Amino acid sequence: MEGKPLVISKQKTEVLCGVPTQVVCTAFSSHSLVVVTQLGKTGTLASLEPSNVTRDISKPVLTAKVLLGKDEPLIHVFTKNLVAFVSQEAGKRAVLLALAMKDKSMEVVKALKEVIQTCQV
Repeated sequence: MEGKPLVISKQKTEVLCGVPTQVVCTAFSSHSLVVVTQLGKTGTLASLEPSNVTRDISKPVLTAKVLLGKDEPLIHVFTKNLVAFVSQEAGKRAVLLALAMKDKSMEVVKALKEVIQTCQV
């Protein structure tokens, strides 16, 4: 029985602001997993879940929650800025983001968003 693979994954390595950065995007049936690391480890794990609690159901509210690691405001900013489009393009699917960064500047966030878009499954 041949068909679509159960797990689809892509990875990419880029140098962002002088720091080698690895991105792995994996699509599962109910979630997408995005791993971003400059340290060679998974780091903080955060969940981004869409919920339709607004009047305009075409624009879901995204709830970010830290599952593992430090629950810092910066992690919520990274999560919503980096992977909100992944959830929307995947049919409002929940996204898990594993993040281990040396450089946390806005310049890196913008460049990283482009890398994730090219790596997205």
